[in-house]
Amino acid sequence: MTAIADRVEHHAEQPAIVDPAGAWTYAQVFADAARLAARLGAGSPTGDPAPARIALLCNAGHDFVVGLLACWRAGGLAVPLHPAHPDAELAYFLADTGATVIIASAANAEAARRLARPVGAGVIVVGTDGDDATPVGRPAPADPARRAIVFYTSGTTGRPKGVVHTHGSLQAQIESLVAAWSWSLDDRTLLVLPLHHVHGVVNVTLCALWAGARCEAPGGFDALATWDRLASGDITLFMAVPTIYTRLIACWDAADAGDRRRWSAGAARARLMVSGSAALPVSTLTRWHELTGQVLLERYGMTELGMALSNTLERRVPGMVGEPLPGISVRVVDDHGVDVPDGAAGELLVRGPQVFLEYWQRADETAASFVDGWFRTGDVAQHTPDGYRLLGRASVDIIKTGGEKVSALEIEEVYRTHPAVVDCAVVGIPDDEWGERVCAAVVLHTPALTGDELRAWGKEQLAAAKVPTRFAVLPELPRNTMGKVTKTDVRAIFS
Repeated sequence: MTAIADRVEHHAEQPAIVDPAGAWTYAQVFADAARLAARLGAGSPTGDPAPARIALLCNAGHDFVVGLLACWRAGGLAVPLHPAHPDAELAYFLADTGATVIIASAANAEAARRLARPVGAGVIVVGTDGDDATPVGRPAPADPARRAIVFYTSGTTGRPKGVVHTHGSLQAQIESLVAAWSWSLDDRTLLVLPLHHVHGVVNVTLCALWAGARCEAPGGFDALATWDRLASGDITLFMAVPTIYTRLIACWDAADAGDRRRWSAGAARARLMVSGSAALPVSTLTRWHELTGQVLLERYGMTELGMALSNTLERRVPGMVGEPLPGISVRVVDDHGVDVPDGAAGELLVRGPQVFLEYWQRADETAASFVDGWFRTGDVAQHTPDGYRLLGRASVDIIKTGGEKVSALEIEEVYRTHPAVVDCAVVGIPDDEWGERVCAAVVLHTPALTGDELRAWGKEQLAAAKVPTRFAVLPELPRNTMGKVTKTDVRAIFS
């Protein structure tokens, strides 16, 4: 029995989940999970003595929550998968973890059986007749050190790695966010994020379950439907990635005056809106505030540690990601591991109970990611009086050109202020003369704008070393499912 399951049972008749198939109380969710866990109790088909890796190919809402809780009640290690991903990618995750069972929603049953055959895994479909199995006894409390879930990294720097969190590290993440963002059983959140990453699973779903809040899961993101729910005034807490806010703004701009007034008035009644998983352009933050009166709360986290830094409910500074969350310690160090003074840039190190246990079956990479107990994020940051500012990935977003280090994120932020630029992604391309050349992929309102014009404008805004020397105009930037720009794909354009 996990601490999260105890919380679910405690909330009893409080409304828990709403999805396209119906609505469920906490008591109903708990009972459904207990019955499904009884079906898992027979063990894995392979007889593997280690905790069974149980993949979840479930739709957001009731099925995912029941599948996850059932997995944990049965002592399993959950491997959440995105049903929309191609078979080849899902097959990699199944093979890498050695998953022995796939829990699937009925809509995904055929895909689950297709994926299960090559690896000899079993398939259990949520909501089928077998779910009337009777739970046998009450499981013993789960060891906080026991492996609970495997999240796969976005794969922006190579093949995705399995990030293993324990029941203890998950609980630490949840308790930190519930305290920092004042979650309560009066909250109603709208889940439009996929459930194979920390953002959707922990920040939204598990925090809601812990607090006794109601979680609405429409099954994905649709701009019109999202605006309608925000307009209702029922949603108190909304979390999304910058791409979603950008699309909501575009939808608002295209709407008639009546819808605009209704949408803006309803969204203004929410108590908190959060943005994360990618850098939030200040222009997006400003525009969202103009439309809704909401100042988006920015925070910083990673698959490996959940959330580490956050602005507060009382103070939100554009372009900053705040201070350490409860239970988290951070340092900023130079190339020699020495702490740098405030205002200086360096690698961000993180330590705390929220940090992951290991990369799945990658002992060497796990060891290399820590120094004296501190996790090396690979992100470059600086501490200022307004909080921490992220300058980008040391390996991707910090470009060394002509002997100078420049921040790709800073350049992107400046170019997004150009009236013709919708969005942009800046990368460094190897160059014999400069070490790296600064290059920018841009999405434009005015496609006829030339690279020379963009470069000339940049020279008026940025130091010479920061101005891109090459531009590529794209209809949209390549992104992963969490809205992060995949800079390996951007670099390939110029290479």
